[in-house]
Amino acid sequence: MNTPLIKTAAVIVAAGRGTRAGAGLPKQWRPLAGRRVADWTLAAFQAHPQIDHIVLVAHPDDAIHTDTLNVPVVHGGATRDASVRAGLEALRNQNVTHVLIHDVARAGISANTISAVIDALQTGATGAAPALPVTDALWHGVEGTVSGTQSRKNLFRAQTPQGFDFAAILAAHHAFTGTAADDVEVARTGGLDVTIVPGDEGNLKITTPDDFARLETHLRGKMDIRLGNGFDVHAFEEGDHVTLCGVAIPHTKGLKGHSDADVGMHAVTDAIYGALAQGDIGRHFPPSEAEWKDADSAIFLRHAVELASSMGYAISNVDCTLICERPKIGPHAPALTARMAEIMTLAPDRISIKATTSERLGFTGREEGIAALATATLVKT
Repeated sequence: MNTPLIKTAAVIVAAGRGTRAGAGLPKQWRPLAGRRVADWTLAAFQAHPQIDHIVLVAHPDDAIHTDTLNVPVVHGGATRDASVRAGLEALRNQNVTHVLIHDVARAGISANTISAVIDALQTGATGAAPALPVTDALWHGVEGTVSGTQSRKNLFRAQTPQGFDFAAILAAHHAFTGTAADDVEVARTGGLDVTIVPGDEGNLKITTPDDFARLETHLRGKMDIRLGNGFDVHAFEEGDHVTLCGVAIPHTKGLKGHSDADVGMHAVTDAIYGALAQGDIGRHFPPSEAEWKDADSAIFLRHAVELASSMGYAISNVDCTLICERPKIGPHAPALTARMAEIMTLAPDRISIKATTSERLGFTGREEGIAALATATLVKT
C-alpha cells in the first residue's frame, strides 16, 4: 500500500502596512538585528526541512522590497483574510496537502515551533496552532478604572504559524464572510477542529515600536564580544620617512622591517587576530617567505578584517597608541585615522589613533625605534 505523499507549504502574510509600528517603512521591511524583518521570517521557513514550498503575500507597492527575494510573491488584498486567500490560491496547483499560515512580523519563529505544528497535522489534526497559556491576571476596564476581573483559566495567547489541511482551510476561507482575528477563527467557523501546540515566548509579533528592541534582543541572543591586543616594535634605520597606519610621514630616519615596518598597522592587525584566537601576522604571512619582503602592511590588515567577517564578527572599534619621541604624531592623526578607516571599511569614529612618549626612557626615549600598542573589539553578528 502506497503512503500518500505529504507536501507542506507556508504562506507568509506580509501585505499589511503596520501603522502601529510607527512612521517609516512597513515593519516587514525595516532592519532588525542585521537583516530585515521579512528576511528573518523567510529564512526560518526556508531552512526547515519539512517545508516544501513558500509563498509570500505582499502589498503591490512593495515590489522594490520583494524583487530580490528568492520566493514566489503574490499580491495581497485589502484585508488579512483576502491576503491569505490570495496565498492559498497560489498553491492550488502545487499538490500541497498541508499549509502553514504565518504572520511576517513574527520574525522570531523557531524551527521547533514550526515542527510542532507540522507534527500535529501529520498525526491526524485538521488544524494546529501554537499558543501560550495566559499567566497574568486579567481585568475589565472602563475609562481607566478596573471594573471587573476575568478568569484566565483555559485562555491562551495565539501565535502563528497556524497549520491546516490545505483543501479544508481553502474551502473554509472561501465560505467565510466578514472579518476574522486569525485563520483559526476562519477554520473553526468552517467546522475544523484546531489542536493547540506549545508556543514560544520568542515568537512575539512586532506591533509597536518597542517590539523591535525586544525581538532584536531575542534574535541576537547572548552577545559574543571578543577583545584582542597587539604590540609591535620596529627599530630606526637610515631613511627619510616612516610609514605609520598607512601614511608616509617625513622623518630623518626610516623604520627597519621585513615588510614596510608599519608598526601601527601591525599592532592593529595582531589585535584583530588575537581577538579571533588566530595567532599573529607571522602565522599568516611568515617573514621567511620572500613574497612579503617590503609588502604593504595594508595586505595584512585587510586579511585580518576579512577573516573576522568570514568568522561572523564585526569590528566594533580599534584603539592604537604609537609610542615615540619623534616624529610628532598629533598633526598627522586625522590622516592616519582616515587611511585606516579606508582599509578596514570602518567608520572613522570607530578608530582611535593617538601617541605618547616614554618620557625619554627606554629605547623609544632614546629614539632608537617606535612601539605601538593596539586593542580591537569584535562583536558576533
